[in-house]
This record gives sequence, structure tokens and C-alpha cells, in this order.
Amino acid sequence: MADLAAALAAMSVPGDVLALYGELGTGKTVFARAFIRARGGTGEVPSPTFTLVQSYDLPNGLIYHFDLYRIDHPDEVVELGMEEALSEGICLIEWPERMGPALPRNRLEVHLFHETASAPESRRVDLIAFGDWADRLKERI
Repeated sequence: MADLAAALAAMSVPGDVLALYGELGTGKTVFARAFIRARGGTGEVPSPTFTLVQSYDLPNGLIYHFDLYRIDHPDEVVELGMEEALSEGICLIEWPERMGPALPRNRLEVHLFHETASAPESRRVDLIAFGDWADRLKERI
């Protein structure tokens, strides 16, 4: 998970959105922490479940980590400063399905799955690219 997060962090630029999908416990926050660390984050990277958003002003740019689990309606996303975050930094969004049609078209979806009950620590990751992400992934991975 950390290697994938680091690879995607290396190719991400301000304005990018990584939409992190998966059931509870599949590793969305683990992925986000590894991504932030790969971009130069050295401090604590708490889960934004209760604060809904954490921002990280790193030497190579801003990262916003959203956790929309407690959002009931897509209109609530506006109150979190999502528009500003999208224009200034890289956005990691857990539970992006809660955004409804407000989810940006240009995004990389990272779908995380528990692999099997017999291997509880393993995960399967599916990447679905929209917009310019498709070309960038082809060039690098």
C-alpha cells in the first residue's frame, strides 16, 4: 500500500483528486498517510473522521485529506472548503461517493478491497482513471 501511495504521490500535482473508495478497514486512511509521508509529511497524520478535513502545508505543496463518512448530503461538502482545496492543492477524499455529482470529473479512483478472509492483511487495489490521469498512469506505471 505504501509503495503504491508513494508512486501516485510522485506523479500528483496541485489540482489532483484521488478518490479513495472502500469499506471500513480496507486501508483508505493508511493509503492517505503513506501518500502524505511520500510528499514530505513528517508529523502526525490523524484520520479526519471527526474534523472532516486535515490540511498539510508541505514543501512541495498543499495536501487536503477529506473524510466524508459523516456527510449526509453533497451540499455539505461546500462548507468544508472543497472548492478552495481543489484549486490550491492535492485532495485525498475518503468516502467520495458522498459528494454525488460534485465529485470532480478529473480524478483517480483508488478502490480498496479486502482480498480474502484467509489473508486479512492483504488488499486488492483497482485504479480507475478519469481525465488526464489515464495518460499519466500509462506513462509511469
